[in-house]
Amino acid sequence: MSDVATYEIRRGEIETYFDRTAADAWKKLTSDAPLGRIRASVRAGREEMRAFLLSLLPDDLSGTRVLDAGCGTGALSIALAARGADVVGIDLSPTLISHARDLARLAGVGHAAHFEAGDMLASSHDRFDHVVLMDSLIHYEPADAAAALATLAARTDHSIACTIAPKTAMLALMHRAGRLFPRGDRAPAIVPVATDRFGERLDRHPGLAGWSLERQRRVTSGFYKSHGMELVRS
Repeated sequence: MSDVATYEIRRGEIETYFDRTAADAWKKLTSDAPLGRIRASVRAGREEMRAFLLSLLPDDLSGTRVLDAGCGTGALSIALAARGADVVGIDLSPTLISHARDLARLAGVGHAAHFEAGDMLASSHDRFDHVVLMDSLIHYEPADAAAALATLAARTDHSIACTIAPKTAMLALMHRAGRLFPRGDRAPAIVPVATDRFGERLDRHPGLAGWSLERQRRVTSGFYKSHGMELVRS
């Protein structure tokens, strides 16, 4: 099966889960609402990773166009718009996109953060100065994730900041256990990735020629484990 076919199948599973099953839980996770201990640790980890991704971009983004690929409820998009960027937030879930629009208006950046439900790789979104993908690739196999980055790189002028799920003993165990549940009863599994091998894959990918892997950071907070990385056009 081709990389395009496997990406499209996985994309459909993710859209179904986040738009129909987990939308309310995701809204709560990304809000200030009280959470249990486990989900609170996930929220704290996501906030730390979001801060790292933002640190990879200039404080003043005036005059730039930024894609927030897999924007969810729009927290990263809103922060980027507050720095002056013209932000396009794309997510597969129309429910989360509607919520992101509401939050952007409340934050006073509705004019600068534009949200759309659809495929983050669609060529219709045109070119960008920077692209961010926070936890948007974690459900894809390494080959599909690398191909997605190469697709975006072809329309990006300066940098791409993204996260992957680092391969740890706990994540590998959770990944195997998730396959035991009936398909209709489980969320799209997070795919643990060996970060060093993934970096080598990116170095070898013909679609990423002229790009270099720069700053990286691992975030571990309870059940949230994520590895952020920056790709910069030479």
